[in-house]
Amino acid sequence: MNMNNMDRQAMILDSYEEVRAASIRMLQAARNSDWDALVACERQCAAIIGRLQAFGDDPDRLDESGRKRAYDIIRAILACDAEIRDLTQPWLRQLEVHLGTPRMSRRLAAAYHP
Repeated sequence: MNMNNMDRQAMILDSYEEVRAASIRMLQAARNSDWDALVACERQCAAIIGRLQAFGDDPDRLDESGRKRAYDIIRAILACDAEIRDLTQPWLRQLEVHLGTPRMSRRLAAAYHP
């Protein structure tokens, strides 16, 4: 692997680590029911992912050790994401009830499927 590829790999892995750090902050915010912080961290995470996508973040372009590290990071991110979903689902259901979303959904379904 030449230096250019090594620089690219380091940049990709550093970005993955940034996503993992943002995911951990999101999880901490969700655990604390700090929804504003969760949204702010999610925006940071989305910006990092956007940079990665623009750069071309294909883990298959990494060498073997880089791929292993990337997949380990991705697994950690997915674990955070799963716990965040578990923590936010009750809050989202409360929000739906408060906003009347289920009732609106039933009305839409009835209107389009008589």
